Amino acid sequence: MEPQPIELHVRSVEQLFNPLDHSPLPERDLDEEAEHYIVGTARELDRRRPFVIVLHLPERAAKHRTARDIPEGLHHYFRYRSEQAAVDLRELFRLGRWSLSIGLCVLVAAVLVNQAVRLYLPDSAIGNLIAEGFFILGWVANWRPLEIFLYDWWPIRRKRNLLAKLAATSVELRFEAEEGMTAPEGVTKKEGTAGV
Repeated sequence: MEPQPIELHVRSVEQLFNPLDHSPLPERDLDEEAEHYIVGTARELDRRRPFVIVLHLPERAAKHRTARDIPEGLHHYFRYRSEQAAVDLRELFRLGRWSLSIGLCVLVAAVLVNQAVRLYLPDSAIGNLIAEGFFILGWVANWRPLEIFLYDWWPIRRKRNLLAKLAATSVELRFEAEEGMTAPEGVTKKEGTAGV
């Protein structure tokens, strides 16, 4: 199956990575704009098909030692971001479990108060108002845990999976002649692992 390209044109290796991060290249953070572009483009593509990140660099960048570390740097960064999303997902589920336990306790207390008010104030308008108010309170207390377990985790899971796929995506470096110069033969270089 033909991989879907995610193409970037950069003027230098430094433009691709965060200039404030002085770690060695494979551990360096990706530039925020580059990350948004790669992830945004990947979101628009068919996730069932493999991707390939095609990075267009000027020919002079081929002489830099750091150029060969770009595929490893991209894989490392997206693997790290995928692990962060997995931590966020676990934290969300932990919050959901706590919220659910609190919500169920409030619901049980609200139902007990509802029943007590109906027993001791059977035909009172005030009693009905209080009883219904506690019953509604019990269900409202469970709104957030239900929201977490039904809806909130899906986007984080999709993001985690997409970042994991990008971490395993092959990276192709294309060194191109700058305007007014001709490229020598053999300046295209493919690196990285096969796409998933």
